[in-house]
Amino acid sequence: MTHPDDESRDSSADVLQTGRAVVPEGPSQGPVVCSFPPIVGPGARVLILGSMPGVRSLQAGRYYAHPQNRFWPFMTTLLGMAPDLPYAARCRRVVEAGIAVWDVLASCERDGSLDSAIRDDTAKPNDFDGFLAERPGIHTLLFNGAKAEAGFRRFVMPAVPVADLTLRRLPSTSPANASQRTDAKLAAWRAALVEAGVIG
Repeated sequence: MTHPDDESRDSSADVLQTGRAVVPEGPSQGPVVCSFPPIVGPGARVLILGSMPGVRSLQAGRYYAHPQNRFWPFMTTLLGMAPDLPYAARCRRVVEAGIAVWDVLASCERDGSLDSAIRDDTAKPNDFDGFLAERPGIHTLLFNGAKAEAGFRRFVMPAVPVADLTLRRLPSTSPANASQRTDAKLAAWRAALVEAGVIG
């Protein structure tokens, strides 16, 4: 899908791994939404996890597309990127830093974009067992908000060994999270990436 302000997703195929989301079975109680393949490269050391892309991201076909979401502005600051860098170039820069980006859920039913609207009984997690087994260099999982952490602990941890991984929840970059100042959020993200060894 081509976004009007960015390069197409095809142009970033070198860092976007292909994959297929699992569609929930049974009667539908709401729109079924499916997450994207991960942004990942062979040198990944840190995996940043959201819960499920919001409506704006799904429409644009790219991670964190809502103009008020702070994820890309934070990455721009922390990785020294130009603010107007196209999406594909931003993805490459993240990969070069040893960072992967994905979501906890492969699919779920959800009305709108809010994490609180996700129907947990329809949630299907991504294949973390296979993903992590293929990428032994990943040593840290950073959760972009409380819902991502809760979903991982509920749907993934019972079946996937994570004893050797560092798990850390960070303030959500979503515009729905207005309880904390932007500078405080950025400081928390900076500290986590410094501790994980992907920025100085």
